[in-house]
Amino acid sequence: MTKEKGLDGKRIGIFGKGGAGKSTFTAIFSRFLSNLGYQVCILDADSTNVGFSHALGLQNPEKSMLDYFGGMVFSGGAVTCPVDDPTPLQDREIVVDDLSPEYFVQDETGIKVFTAGKISHQGAGAGCDGPVSKIARDLILHQREREPVTLIDFKAGFEDSARGAVTGLDFAIVIIDPTIASIEMATSMQTMFDQLQEHRLPATSHIENPDLVAIANEIYANSKMKAIFFVLNKVPDQETKIYLQDQLAQKGIKAIACIQNDPGIPVAG
Repeated sequence: MTKEKGLDGKRIGIFGKGGAGKSTFTAIFSRFLSNLGYQVCILDADSTNVGFSHALGLQNPEKSMLDYFGGMVFSGGAVTCPVDDPTPLQDREIVVDDLSPEYFVQDETGIKVFTAGKISHQGAGAGCDGPVSKIARDLILHQREREPVTLIDFKAGFEDSARGAVTGLDFAIVIIDPTIASIEMATSMQTMFDQLQEHRLPATSHIENPDLVAIANEIYANSKMKAIFFVLNKVPDQETKIYLQDQLAQKGIKAIACIQNDPGIPVAG
């Protein structure tokens, strides 16, 4: 029997503004974890990009998890937006070993990539990607031999966090590039984490059904997120690194790592 490791079964969300490098970080981090002996699953929860799979040299899965759960409500399906309907997905815990291979792709190291869903595939009028956020919030992947680490590559920006997707995570990692927008997003993410730790309840004045309000409150009150981490990325020199560190320190934030700007990384991608 494989000895359990500290991150087995954990869900880690990767956040950042557009262009900060979160998808590249997710790809590199997945290989790092795999090299440490972890089973790794990646959920591409960016509803607008062409697909995370290409970062690992793979094609996209034939079907998305949105297909698996019956499609989004705006197209007559079963998956609703968590802001309007916070009710958890039914049958959200899935054993990957039993799942049809059309729902994921796998690289030579065993890393499996799933797609939550792409809004471009939903047709005219399906302009809200809230159902994709619900899948990112709720989907739990299991494997029989060993519980995987699940990395979730979120859409750029703060929207999915505001929809409550962070409540289903164990950890969050925020990627910060040398821009004011990145520093502001990091600050917003830290504030949201602090509010979760304080068991702050969500905004629900738009929900008329008291049962749904109770569900939303329970989800936030039972958030399992343990910690949030910050990583500097695309840093060109020591002066920029010190500047970013000082700006973040004024917000009470300390980055745990710094990745230097390397032109070879986007070329490789």
